[in-house]
Amino acid sequence: MAAKNGTKGRQDMVHAARRLRIGIVGAGHFGRFHALKVLSGAREALVGIHDPDAARARKVADEAGGVPVLSYPDLLARSDAIIVAAPAEYHFDLAREALAANRHVLVEKPMAATLEQADELMALAQKHGVVLQVGHLLRYSAEHRAITERITRPLYIEATRIAPYKPRGTDVSVILDLMIHDLDLVLAIVDSPIESVDALGAAVSSPFEDIANARVRFENGCVATIAASRISLKTERRMRVFSQEGYLSADFMKRELTMIGRERGLPLPGTGGFRRESVTWRDHDTLAAEHAAFAAACLDGAKVLVDGAAGRRALAAALAVTQGIAATRARMEASGLIIPPVQED
Repeated sequence: MAAKNGTKGRQDMVHAARRLRIGIVGAGHFGRFHALKVLSGAREALVGIHDPDAARARKVADEAGGVPVLSYPDLLARSDAIIVAAPAEYHFDLAREALAANRHVLVEKPMAATLEQADELMALAQKHGVVLQVGHLLRYSAEHRAITERITRPLYIEATRIAPYKPRGTDVSVILDLMIHDLDLVLAIVDSPIESVDALGAAVSSPFEDIANARVRFENGCVATIAASRISLKTERRMRVFSQEGYLSADFMKRELTMIGRERGLPLPGTGGFRRESVTWRDHDTLAAEHAAFAAACLDGAKVLVDGAAGRRALAAALAVTQGIAATRARMEASGLIIPPVQED
């Protein structure tokens, strides 16, 4: 028995020591961060970078220890897994090619442009028995955990995520750039399908919506109001939740959360048994946590925290908001509230 246990122990050590060979597609803002994180990861090895812009790829590759800049076929050939950090319009095609080549994939959000594309990626991952993980980074954050540990039966949710203008991210709408983070968090705590979405948005500094507001009603009666802007004068990230567990208010910029309920915190005199809990948290490396989870899923068969189904649900919500904005604009144009742009011949 001792010899058998010793053999198993050595096998476990070898398994734990194995490193996941990762290729990065996209040498932009997120691609660079991913490359540096792989470089420092305990269970990951960076084998190369691919980007159509060879100079940009070379710059990131040099910063990441001089790894080679490769064509996409060569990158696939050398890798166990691919991280897709290219612009959103290329996510589906790049992820599909990697999955079809039997490679694990971590694809940045949004995972695809349509639900049909998301379904195809999920089917490919299942067919080839490989990991498909979607880059909803805030799932690994302390703020996400602080809320989901306290709220399971929300009645009403109000979320605000606004920031000054930055050119990065404007290849998609603010819904897919910023709002999708809060949509994903809302979906994580509301155990019900979406019934309807009423939304309004406007394009100001880019070809896509730069500011948006959505009211999402779920089949169980819960309602969420979510506002997002990337053309504001300040940065603000807040969430308020009314729930069966109590009232929660979170300021993500200050890293502070207050919960008033009956289960946690110090008694509030004269309130009939209510308690107040004040929570603060420190920043931790959410990207490192995401990478560790990806490596564990690929090497150990660990459960994927943000799998294709989670990515698809967030995408479906974002698309519903986009459709709601289009419907609202059509009503405004029909009523004469706004004048549609003149089409040139």
